[in-house]
Parts: sequence; structure tokens; C-alpha cells
Amino acid sequence: MASAEEDFPRGGTTKKPTGSKIVTQRTEVDNLFQSNEQAETKKRKGAAKDDGKKLKKQKTGKEKPDGLTLNAIAKCVEIIHTKNVKEGMLMLGCVKEVADFEVTVSLPCGLHGFLSIKNICDSYTKLLSEQLDSTDTEEICSLPHFFYPGMLFRCVVSKLDVAKGGSTSIQLSVNPKLVNKALTSSSLKAGMVLSGCVESVEDHGYIIDIGINGTKAFLPKKAVKDKQNNSEDLKVGQYVTSQVEEVKNDGRVVRLSFSPPTVAQACAESQQGWNLTNLMPGLQVKAKIKKVTKHGLLLDFLSSFSGQVDFLHMDPEQASGYTEGGEVQACVLYVEPSTRLVGLSLRSYLIQPLTRVETTPAGGDRIGEVVKGCKMTSLHHMSGAMLELPDKTAAFVHRNHLKESNEKVNENRLLAMSQHTCRIMDYSPIDQIHFVSLRKSVINKPFFRYHDLQAGQVVEGTVSVLLNHGMMVQLSGHIKGLVPRTHLSDIILKNPEKKYMEGMKVKCRVLSVEPENKKLYLTKKKALVESSLPLFLSYGDARPGRVSHGYIVCVKDFGCIVRFYNNVKGLVPLNELSSQPVISPEEVFYVGQVLKAKVLQCNPEKEKMVLSFKAAVTGDTEETPTPQFDCEVGKRLEAKVLKKSVNGLEMAILPEEIRATLPTMHLSDHMSNCPLLWESLQEGDTISNLVCFSKNKQSITLTKKPTVRWSLEEGVVAKDFSEITVGMQLIGWIKNIMPYGVFVEFPYGLVGLTPKSAMSDKFITDATTAFQLGQTVIAKVTNLDEEKKRFLVTLKISEVITQEGSTQTRLINGLQERRAVTEMLATRDNGDLRQQLAALSVGQKLKLTVDTADDGAIFKSDDLVGATIMATKHHVMGVSLTPGQKVTAVILLVDILSTCVHVSILSKLVGKKKSLTEESKYTAMVQHIDKDFATISLDDTAQLTVIQTSNHLNEIFLSESEKLKAGMCLAVEVIESSCEELQGLPLVSWHRTVPKRLRTISENQSSSTGHCFGEILQGKVRTVKPSCIQVTLEDGNTGSVHVSEVVEPAEVRQGSFPTSTVKVGSVVTARVIGGREASSHRFLPFSHPKLTYTIPELTLIPSKLDQSVDLKAVPTKEKLSSYKVGEEITCFVSKFNPEKKCLEVTIDPCINGTVEFLAMIKDPKDVSHPEKLYKLGQVIRAKVVEVCSKPQRLALSVTGEHKLEKGSVTLGMVINTQPYVGLLVKLPFGGVGAVAVTDLADAYRPNPLDVYSKDQLLRCYLLGNENGKWQLSLRPSRLNPQQAKPVKDPEVLSVQQLKTGQIIRGYVKSVGEQGVFIKLSASITGRAELQQSTTYFVNNYKVLSTHLPPNTLLTTKIISINEKEGLVDLSLLPVDTGKPDILPKSLNLPLRLIGEEKKKHDSLKKKKRTLSESEQKNTESPVPKKKKKKTKTEDNDSGVEVYFREEEEEEPKSDAVKQVMPSSAAPSRLQVAAGFSWDMGLSSLKPASAAKDADSSDEEDQEGSSKPQKKSRHEVEQEKKAAEKALVQRETELMDPSLRPQDAAAFERLLLASPNSSLLWLQYMAHHLQATQIEQARAVAERALKTISFREEQEKLNVWVALLNLENMYGTEESLKKVFERALQFCEPMPVYQQLADIYAKSEKIKEAEGLYKTMVKRFRQNKAVWLSYGSFLLQQGESDSASALLQRALKSLPSKESVDVIAKFAQLEFRYGDAEKGRAMFDKVLTSYPKRTDLWSVFIDLMVKHGSQKDIRALFDRVIHLSVSVKKIKFFFKRYLEYEKKHGTPQSIQAVKEKAIEFVEAKGTEAAN
Repeated sequence: MASAEEDFPRGGTTKKPTGSKIVTQRTEVDNLFQSNEQAETKKRKGAAKDDGKKLKKQKTGKEKPDGLTLNAIAKCVEIIHTKNVKEGMLMLGCVKEVADFEVTVSLPCGLHGFLSIKNICDSYTKLLSEQLDSTDTEEICSLPHFFYPGMLFRCVVSKLDVAKGGSTSIQLSVNPKLVNKALTSSSLKAGMVLSGCVESVEDHGYIIDIGINGTKAFLPKKAVKDKQNNSEDLKVGQYVTSQVEEVKNDGRVVRLSFSPPTVAQACAESQQGWNLTNLMPGLQVKAKIKKVTKHGLLLDFLSSFSGQVDFLHMDPEQASGYTEGGEVQACVLYVEPSTRLVGLSLRSYLIQPLTRVETTPAGGDRIGEVVKGCKMTSLHHMSGAMLELPDKTAAFVHRNHLKESNEKVNENRLLAMSQHTCRIMDYSPIDQIHFVSLRKSVINKPFFRYHDLQAGQVVEGTVSVLLNHGMMVQLSGHIKGLVPRTHLSDIILKNPEKKYMEGMKVKCRVLSVEPENKKLYLTKKKALVESSLPLFLSYGDARPGRVSHGYIVCVKDFGCIVRFYNNVKGLVPLNELSSQPVISPEEVFYVGQVLKAKVLQCNPEKEKMVLSFKAAVTGDTEETPTPQFDCEVGKRLEAKVLKKSVNGLEMAILPEEIRATLPTMHLSDHMSNCPLLWESLQEGDTISNLVCFSKNKQSITLTKKPTVRWSLEEGVVAKDFSEITVGMQLIGWIKNIMPYGVFVEFPYGLVGLTPKSAMSDKFITDATTAFQLGQTVIAKVTNLDEEKKRFLVTLKISEVITQEGSTQTRLINGLQERRAVTEMLATRDNGDLRQQLAALSVGQKLKLTVDTADDGAIFKSDDLVGATIMATKHHVMGVSLTPGQKVTAVILLVDILSTCVHVSILSKLVGKKKSLTEESKYTAMVQHIDKDFATISLDDTAQLTVIQTSNHLNEIFLSESEKLKAGMCLAVEVIESSCEELQGLPLVSWHRTVPKRLRTISENQSSSTGHCFGEILQGKVRTVKPSCIQVTLEDGNTGSVHVSEVVEPAEVRQGSFPTSTVKVGSVVTARVIGGREASSHRFLPFSHPKLTYTIPELTLIPSKLDQSVDLKAVPTKEKLSSYKVGEEITCFVSKFNPEKKCLEVTIDPCINGTVEFLAMIKDPKDVSHPEKLYKLGQVIRAKVVEVCSKPQRLALSVTGEHKLEKGSVTLGMVINTQPYVGLLVKLPFGGVGAVAVTDLADAYRPNPLDVYSKDQLLRCYLLGNENGKWQLSLRPSRLNPQQAKPVKDPEVLSVQQLKTGQIIRGYVKSVGEQGVFIKLSASITGRAELQQSTTYFVNNYKVLSTHLPPNTLLTTKIISINEKEGLVDLSLLPVDTGKPDILPKSLNLPLRLIGEEKKKHDSLKKKKRTLSESEQKNTESPVPKKKKKKTKTEDNDSGVEVYFREEEEEEPKSDAVKQVMPSSAAPSRLQVAAGFSWDMGLSSLKPASAAKDADSSDEEDQEGSSKPQKKSRHEVEQEKKAAEKALVQRETELMDPSLRPQDAAAFERLLLASPNSSLLWLQYMAHHLQATQIEQARAVAERALKTISFREEQEKLNVWVALLNLENMYGTEESLKKVFERALQFCEPMPVYQQLADIYAKSEKIKEAEGLYKTMVKRFRQNKAVWLSYGSFLLQQGESDSASALLQRALKSLPSKESVDVIAKFAQLEFRYGDAEKGRAMFDKVLTSYPKRTDLWSVFIDLMVKHGSQKDIRALFDRVIHLSVSVKKIKFFFKRYLEYEKKHGTPQSIQAVKEKAIEFVEAKGTEAAN
């Protein structure tokens, strides 16, 4: 355009702006020019697709109708929207806020832009960069020196950025090069107003950068100084607006003048050469109104340009006075160069010569305020709407804020609304108007700006991002706060990202807020967020003596600095840190720690404060005076009101004036009475009948709730958690309401949770609206969590039991509270009115005068001047009233607070009262509701009374429809006809019954559509079903006839179908005997004369149709209770229920019964199709088994039996099989029984339980009942004595039946150290001792137990019988039974020595008595061995267990004595001596007496008592040689210290020599135990523990373990526990636990062992050995599944590096004790993941060789030799493979391995060969 200007200079004479003649040449130019321009415009329009954009183009000055325009006229005036802003657009801006590096600018139409420090001018930018590079910090001016709020300036849009949220951010520039881009040096004219920036400061003036190349502009200092009173110089970069004084040298030099008023007043003239391309914002122009639209004006200015004024910039004073053709002064607001759109403003503050604009409105800062009651004055669909606020200020709503962001706007609806609520979002200085929003989401935001937040406020937000220095939390739209890292938790979090995720909801507290800088600091420390102590928000709050929570910000050697809110901080000096002296605070305290601090002194002026931690801890107790008399919970008190606060009353308990609180919600059981009482109480009032329900150090809390007081006085409370039991009923109140349920508080501070599902019998969608805070409830405990001390309660009305009459008591209490309020208000009020109102009561009649009668009525009374007396329209129904008329009215309610009396003038209420009879029933109608109470009228007796609107404390109303409403009908029963507490009104109980729609019927019988009880009707049979008939009655209603009401009871025949006698379509006569509710189809046999039924229940029985017969309606309860157990009754089949497997029958319309599966089947054959046994509607006879009315239940039986009797036969169903018990069987009528294995058949068979499966049906014989469990028999000889075959294994009913020497069969019960226990019958168990069980020598009973699982069938011979004790000794030896030995030969066990051989063996032992210490160790110690990998030696030590367990009458035994030592054991015995390791649980120590295990005779026992167990072969040879040297030997023995002494003295002598030897002490204990001197043995152990040096930990442990063993065998559970607890204190806990677990396991105390192991894995969860030990125990018990679960737990608890080893160890245990297949799978899995663990491969191979098949072992070897591990390891595996094949394989298989080895060597080459 600049070039165009030069080529076509504008010629012609200059005319006034209004002139219309312009030289033709110019027109042509503009015309030529314009055609391009318009084409360009059209394109743009299409591209922008801006709904009718108002790109204003204006006409030329020619007044012809077809005159040309320089810029087109917009179709519709519209404000500018962000989307229409383009780069290069020029605007007038107003400074809103100035920061150091950025200016926030208010742009027209509520837009905001940002002017950065980089976009001022080139010289300033250069200055800044020099400043950054140079070291000397020469003072440079920052933005606040150049710009001030309210300053107007020209700017250009330099860039449109997209901000983080997707919104557009407008970046502005005042760089003259951009602002004045369109000007050229030649187009400069005198009088032009230009903007520029100071480029440099010279001696006499300033060089101003006006952004035009080749033009220097100079502003003389004089011009500035003269015009400005302030003498401040301009600085480089400063923005100035100046007027061109003169232009020299074709515009190369320009002189400027600077006078703000003249500059502002200067009006742009057309002769100054302004054209569309260089038009500037801020120019003043004269303009002519071309068109007035409702959205704005179109103007012509500078002769040929067209511009628009939107409605925001029309002068509000003259808005209505604009007319076409009028002239106005305007200011250019913005210019859009591309579309030639010019926006103008007519607002006075822009036109008058002021350099600044007010940035805050006259009414002060109102941003964020929510304003109600705004009127919408106009709506501009493209732009938005104008509102008028209540104070008559105007406000603008942008069109986006008329609705939520995702909705469509409904303009008509908005305009039609009379009032709007809006939120003020912003104030636009350049538009001088508030911008508001109608969006609900904006209005409902709790915080709109940072100013809305206060320190100390608790807020909720969502985590937006986690940074190194903290966490950002978004509170609302654009408000976010920082939680500094130290404030993320009470402790310092190492990995905050594990606790907080983005988007997570968090609750924080505001630490401080700086609205100016938009900074908000929050804390997430729980101690601060939940602190109930006063907050220190300023130094003024921190009065000395106050205590608050603060956090440490700094720890120094002189003390800690603690900060509170709003940067309030204080010092805790060293001496106040703790009651103990603190030398170095850094070691005790840490930054971020939250502590209570007490203010010692505070100086708010100097902002200094001294605090104390020490006093805060002790202070609590000092400050609150200790009560002189104990205010015990549950005691009635009197107290005085000291102060009223929002939530309650501060009280002083009399007489001592102890402080206490009485929360408002505790004033009454009726929530509506609480605020009334609170209102009426005043400071100084005394309240009696209070009870303290909870007290702690800080406070005592009182309640006046009568129900809670009753529960405390009656003792229906739990004082602490330990007293709570499931099923207990307590009275509490709602403490807190959450979306998932409600918390109920009880006296003594206990709190239980009621989950949503347990709140009500109704379905609750929103838990937060069901109950009110403080509502009294009855709760029943349903679950207890002992560990966390939490419990759940239910509030379901169906599950809690209420006292008789409690509702009436509550009513009386509630009304008495209301009387109290009335009296208090009456006595306080000086006027008579309240006293007169207090004298009125419900039901009292008044003489009144009608005042107004319109939709109800208002009355006057001479006695009650000033009271409002009113009746609703329902209470004046049918009476025409005229003002001034006299009427009699009855009082329904007196509201003394609002001095209002509600009355009724209905004749039926005002009429004469009829007397009521107590215990009679009436229909009542609700006349008036007042919150928790309602006034009702009884029938037509004209009696009124008051009831509660809820019948039960826990009742909730989920919707309005459920609540009582005036006009509803209720069924009531009169309890007292005149109750003193109700001021003579009747006391009634009520319930809702009558459906609402029947109200008119009961009042007006003629319009009845229902039928009354006893009425006789005609009808036509519509349908006939097996159990009922439907009849269409004459009036079109449907009635139903129950199957029992068709035929006379006497004529009913079993098996017949009564309903089949009636045909469809036949006409029948029937009589009403009851009815059904239409909704639930429940039968209602009410015989009230006025009650009618919509669905009548009919009878067709002839005898009942007789009119003379008076029908009686019998309630269901009575009917049910008339049935007696065992009585036979007639029933009709309803259906077979396949899920519950029971037959449902019906007896009469209101009673149904069930026949359980076992009570309906007589023959097991019918099991498969029970539903085919009976047909629907069939008549059957059944016996009553059980009758119960709550819940209604009638159980029947059709088998002819109704109870189980001893000696009878019944059907049963198998529940499951249990090896140790037998079969568990479910019996009819709720019984359970067990069949012992010996009662399953007359001829025993192996695996007797395998033939039975779950749910199998059996016939059982009932032998007898013990503790509610039946003993059953399935023997055919019991079930069918007549047809039974001869009995092979007869029943053994008593020991007397048995004979010594008899051969008898039985089942193994268990195998223990005492022998094999065999079940001979359900009650008799025999025992075969180990030596009577097998001819082989068995060193451990486990060998037997593996071969004799429970329920193995054995043939035995009876050796002896002890009838008195009931003991039977048996023999399983082949010589006695004639059967093979119970152990197979393949075990290669040595035979037991008997007779001569044995004597020989014993005599050898007697000769030599010297023992090495190691052997003696193996002989004596009361410690049982722990299982480790057993060497043969240990296997041969059968010790303590045999002697000490189960039956102590048995003689001590020893098998070790009788066995010739296998030679291989000798070395290991010696090894033990050398190492003497006790850590394997003292495995080899046994008491002497324990060494004897099998059948030695008495004298042998006595000799054996002091003999060692075994000798090595070497020693045996030595003894032979030494026989002749007996004397010498004797002397040696006396000198040998290792010899076992024979008496206490000898022991004492030895102990003096070696006091630390646990071995000696244990032998000494064993010596006492042999003589069964238990106490002495205990005493020895205690001495040992005191004597052994504390350094000898292992020796001490040995003694502890011995003591544990001793207590386990001889002591009680209690004594064992005590020893165990002591042992834990003195030893490493882990081994002690392990030893006790082993002791338990060995002594078959499985439950105790299990419990102990559970404790161990919790306590030592990081210890691998514990998990393995527990796993081994579980697998030995056969609990493979539990062991698998344990492994999973172990892997979670142990470090991951241990996982492989743990899995491998568990796999080994599976091989050893569990399922080898499972073990193999586990190894496979581990080795697949870790193939290079050759140690595990070796273990796997060993286990497979022991447990696997040859095929599996070879496959495993083949896998191993192909592993990719070192050659050395592969060679080792080849060696193993070869050894295996040599031992187990054939020559061919050996050859095959060698060939594989050669292949391997060839493949690996030299490496392998080496």
C-alpha cells in the first residue's frame, strides 16, 4: 500500500470530512484498488466460515446509490471473538497488570493479551542483551517504569500461541516497526498522532523510534518539560504517543511534540493522509451514523470509510438516542488489515482526553462474586447477552457462557427466565464492564480465584503432576497449588510416585496463599489436615498458652524453627524441646516433622514468637483442671449453659462447674426438636437429666437423648471394644455419612460402620440422604475385626428388636421437650401472646372471626392478638366463609416460635367428642404434619391426638411419597383413652394399612368397588389351575378360590385333585373370606366391616356359604400356632423346587409349608426324579415337623415320620467321607449323623469308604444320639434283620463281648510310638504294641505308619483285656493271626532278637559300662529329636516319645538294647561325639528311661536303666578282650568322669567340675524323671539356667528345650506357655519357636503346632528356614494345597534373590513328604528358567533316582548332558549317568552312555578331551 501511495499521490483540495466531492482520479484508484481487495475478502470469508462475520467495509464519499465502498459493510454487528483475532491486527489496549517481564493487557470485547519485555522495541531489546552479557549492572528500567495500570496504548497482535489447555493466548507487541508498518516516510503529515519508543537520549531531546525506515523522529526535551509538570526524563524503551509537528526533507526528519491532552484531543482529519492501510487504533474521528441495528451501529468516517460500533461500545447514556444521519465523535478501537474491518467506540472515557482508564469499577473488586436475581436486558445471538445486576450495574455474558461447554443454547428460554444467577468472572477496563458467566459449573465452583482461599482451609483437589520439588494439585479450573515435597506425608517419602498417581483425589490444607502472584501452598500431612487444635493464621492468633500443630522447617543446634500457616513461625529453644535434655536436636528432630507446640511468648509487632514442645505435651494435663468429683459415664447430671456455639452448647456440670460440651444433635431423639431446644436455651439456663456418654483427657461430652440415657442407665452398652459381641444390640447415633455407608457412634466413644447394604430393608441408591446426622438408631453388631478393633453394625428394622412401648415413650419424651420449649419461650417473653399460646393445646376449641378466606382461611381472635391463626384449604372444605363470619375451630397445632396456630373448622373435627374404648382399633386420618409429629383424627369420634411420623428409630424415607401426608389414612389402636403426658389426648399405636385410594370408599360406602368380608357373590369360573380357581364376579372384578376352599374338608380324599371338580365357564356362588393386596398378592384375612378388597379371596365350600354361619377371620399367626408337631394335616402340592430340592405345599390361602427332600422320599429309587412323585394340586397327608411364626415357617414330612427316634430306620444323604470318622450323613428334620467304618457292613472289606460318594442316598439305622450327632449303622443285620445273611464281622458293643485269644478283624485308626491302634467298633479301639505288630525290628513307628494308612483292614488276636479301663491289647504277629507280616520283606529290615540270642546280646552289654560322652549324650535328655536328614544312628534312637506319651501305664521299652548295631552306623555315632552339635534341636539327646523301647522283661528294664544304647563294633571286640580284666575295669570306671552317675550326690560332684555342661544337667534331669520326680527335674533345669554362664548360649538353649519338652509331657498348657515366653526373653527367639513347633509336631499336637507356625511366619517372615520348616510340617500332615499356598506367601515375603532356592527346597519337601509328581513339576519349572544352576540339577537327579521311574531318570540325564554349561560340569553329569547305568542298567544301556560321551567329546574337541 505504501508503494501505491507513492505512485498515486492523493491530490485535490482538502475538504471538511463531511464534504462529498473527491477528485475522480482518486476514485478510480480506490476503485481499481478495491476490486482486488473485495476478491481477497470473499476468499477469506469462505475460509474463515465465521457465521456472518461482520467485516465492515464502508462506502466512498459519493452520495450515489451505487456508490463504491472502500470496505464492505458487515451483515451483522458482532463483538470480536478470539477466533477472529489474526496476527497483524491493530488494537487499542489498556494495561491491566504489570509484572517485571510481562504486561497483561485488556483488549476490546473482554479479550486479554500479553506484552512481553522482548516486544517493546529493538533498542530496548539490544540494551537488555548487552546488560545480560556485561558484568557491570547498570540500572535499566523494567516494565513497571514504562507502563501503569489503566494506561491506553496502541499494540499489534504479534503471535497467537496455543496455551496448555488448548485455549488461544494473544501475544502483543508495541514495537513501532510492527505498529506503524503501514506508514512510509512520504505518507507522514503534520498533525498525525503516532506512537513510538525512545531509541536514545540525546542532549536536547530524544530520538524516538517510530518504526519507519529512513525517518528520524526527534522529540525536544523542552517539549516534554513544558507540557509535563513532572521533570522526569524519558528512558530508553519508553512508549510515547506524540503528534507530528513538522515534516522535513520529504519525511526524512520529523519533529514531534508531546502534550498528552492535545495528543488525545487531536482529531484525525482526512487531509492527514489516513487511509485504510495505515489507520491507527486510538485515533479520534468524527463519524456519521449510517444504520442503527439492535446489535450495534454502522458509521461512516474520514469521508470514505465504514466502521462498526458493537453494543458494548455504544454510550450507555445515549444508547436509545442514536438516529441515522446523526454525527458522533468516535475512537478507533481495532483495525483488522486483511479484512479492512474497523471497530469504533463511542464510550466517553475513550473520547475525552484522559491518558488512563479506571481498572477497577466504582463498586470495588467483585470478581468471583456469585450474584443472584439478575435480569437479562438484551440478547445478541452472535455475541452474548447483557444482564442487569440487582444494583443496576450492567454486565455482559459471552455467548459461550450462556450454557455449559457441551450443551446447546436455548435463547428463548433464557430470555423468558425472570431471574438469573451469575458469577462475575472478570472486569474489562477497556470495555468498562463486568464479564459474567451463567454456567452452573462455574457458579458452583468453591474457589474461583486465589483470593477465595484462606490459609488453614481444608480443600479437596486432584493430583495433576508430580515434580521433584513437590506435587501440583488442581483445586478447580485454573487454581492449582503446590504441595512441597516435605509436605507430601507426615514422614519424608522416598518414592512419592508410589503413593500418589495423576488424577487421584486428595484432601489438603492451605498453608499460605499469595493471590497477587497466584501462588498457593498446600500440605498433605495428615497430622495438620486433621488437626482439631486452633490454627495460627497470624501472630495475633498465637496467644501465650495456646497449643497448635506446627511443622519443623529448620533444625539448628540452638533449637528448632517451627512454622504454622501464612508464614507464621517461631523458635523452640533447646531447653523447651523435650522433658529429657537434648544435646543435638539434629539427631532427634527432622525437617517436616509435625509436632504440637505451645506458645510461651509472642510479639506480633516484631513477628517473633517463642514456643515449647515440652509444655505442649505436659500442658494438656496441666491446663484442664482435673475434675474434683468423678464425672462417670452413664451418671445423671445437672449442668448450666455457659455459651452457645453453632454446633452445640458449652456446659458447666454442677456443682463443681466442670467444663463439658452438649452437641446440638444430642438435645433430643427427635432431630426436629434439637434446633428448637437450642434456640430456646440461653446462657445461664440449667439443664437436668443429662448423661455423660464419653470422656477423655480433653473433654466430657453430654447427651440429653432419652433413648441413649435409658441405654446407659440400663447397662445396654459396651464399655470398650472387648465387650462387643456379634449379635449385641446397642443404641447409638449417626456420626458421619459417607457414600458407602454411615458411621454410628455409641457411648464410650465406640464407632461402628453400617455399610450401604445394611442400612435399611429398602433398596438405598444414595446413602448420603437416608439418615440425618445425629439421628438416634438401634444397631445390631454383625461383624468384628479384632485386629483392627473395628466392627460392622446393621440398622435394618427387620434385624433389630425394639422394646414394647418404646415408640410411645419416645413420643411422650418428644412432646414433653416441645412443652419445655413452649414454657421457656413463654416465661422469657414479656408480652402476653406467647404465654397465651402456651396455654393452648391440641384439640381445644376456639371461637374465631374470619379475616380472609382465599385458598384456605386466616382468622382473628380477640384473645390472641398478634397471632397468625390459619386453616389450610383442606380444613375449610365444604364451608363457605365470608370475612367477619364467626366460626368455631379446633386447634391442630400451636407453633410458639412463629406465633402461629393451625386450626380446622371441619364439622367432623369440631363436633361433639365421642368416648374411645381402650384396645379397640380405629381408622385415623392425618390432619396436619409438623416435622417429626402429626396430628390425626380418629374415625368420626371428633377426637384428635398426636403421633410421631416414624414408627421406628431406624425408619428412613427415601422419597417424599413414603412420608406421611395430610389426608392419609392409618390404622390405629388406642392404648390409653386419655393420657396425662399428652395433656389428656389419647395415646395410640398406628401403622399404615389402608391403601390411599380406598379413603373415599371407607368414608362413602355407596361408591364401593371392593367387597366386604362375609359377602356372598355370584361369578363365572374364568380359569382352573391345580392350586387355585379364578372367578369373574358380576361387577367385573376377579376373585380367586384357593384349592383348600373348593371341597368340604371332610370329603377331601388323599391323592385327589379338588380343583378338577370345577369346570371353566360354570356359574358358582362364592363367599368372601379375605383378600389380597394388589401389589404383593399377600393374603389379608381382615374382617373389619368397612374394609374392602380389590382382589377378594373366595370360598366355594357349601357349609361356609350359609348366611346364618358367622365367618370368623383367623389371623395367620393364630392359624400357624394351632398346628402341633406330629399332627397330621391335609396339604395340597404347589410345586417341587429344584434349587432347594424341596416340595412346596399349601394348606390354606395364607399358609404354605415345605417338605424337605429327605422327608418326601420313602424309597432311594425315587431319588432321580423326585418331581414325578407328586402332581400339582394333589391332596397329600403330611405330618408337622416344625412350626415357627417369625419367620413364618412350617416344615412337614410325608414319610409318616416327623422326628428321628433311636432304633428306627431312616433315609440319609452322604455329606462327605472322613478317614478318621467314617461317613458323615445328612438326616431328615435337620439331623446329622456319622457312620463308623466298623458299622458300614456285616463283612469288612478293604478301603471301606471308597464305595460312597457325596449326595448318595442311604438307608440308615439310628444307634443313638450323642451331643446332637447321631451314631448310625448301615449293617444289613440292623436294617433288615429278617433277610440278613450270617454276619462275618459281628458288632462289638462292649469289651465284655471279647475273649482273650479270640481272632478279630478291625480297621487301623492310627499308628503312633505306643503301637498300632485298631478300631474294633465305633466305641472300642484296641492296641498292638510295636513289638506285637511285626517280627521285624522297627526303629521308628513311621515305617509302620507309611504301610498302614488309616482304615487298613487287619486281622488281629486279642492278647489281654482290661475290662475296668476298657483296654484291649492285640497282636498282629503272623504266629498269632496266621496272616503274613504286616511289613513286606522288600524293606530288608533286620529281624527282632528273641529268646537266647537276646540274652547273649544283653550280657555283652553289661560287662562294659564305660561310655564316651557322645554315646551318653545319645542316651539321655528329655529333648525329643528334630527331624533332620536322618542318619541311621538317629533312626535307631527311639527316645522320649515312647516313654512319655499318651498312656503312661505302659512299661518303659527299649529296642536299641536288643538290636545288633549295623556296622555302618558306627562312624556316624563317633562323628556326633566329636562335633557335639546341639543346634539340630538336640536331636540325639534322650532321657535314659527313653532308651528302652520294646519287650524287655522287668528285670532287664532295671538293669537296662543305666546302660548305654549302643556300642561300636570296635568297642564290642574290646569288651571281649577285657572280660578277664574286670577288676582293673572297675577302678577305671570309678575314675572315668564320663560315666553316668547313679545318685544325686554323684551328679552334684560332677557338676562342680563342669557347671557349664548342659549334657550333665540334662542327665541329672533324666535321672529325676526316671523316678518320676517331676518337680525335682524342673528344679534342676531352673538351677542349670542360673548356673550356666551367659556366654554359653547354646548350652542354655539345650536346657530351655529340655524344659519345654518336660512341660509338654508332664505340665499343663499354661506352664508350657510360661516356659516358652521366658525362653523367648533369654534366647534367640527363632530357634526357640522352632524347637517348640517340633515338640508339638512330634507329640501330635497338630493344632498347636499350626498356630505356632502361623505366628512364626508373621514374625520371621524374612527368614527362609521358617517358611521351609512350616512347609515341611504341612506336607507331613498331608496338606499339600496349604503348602502350595504357603510357598506363594513365602515368595512374596522373601527377597526375590531367594526365590529359586525356596522353590527348590519346597520341591524337595514335596518329593519327600508330598506328591513326587508335583515336586518334579516344580523343579522342571525352576530349571527351565535357570538352566545353569547345576547344583539344582544334581539335587533333582538325586531325588528322581530315589523316587522316579527308570524311564524318567534316563530322560532327565539326557536333558542334563545337553545343557550349555562348562565342559567340566557336563563331564561330572556323564560320570553320574554311567554310575547309574552300572548300578541299574544293562550292558547295552551302559554302552549307549559311553557312545553319547564320545559324541560329546568329538563335538567339543580338545576342550573336552582335556
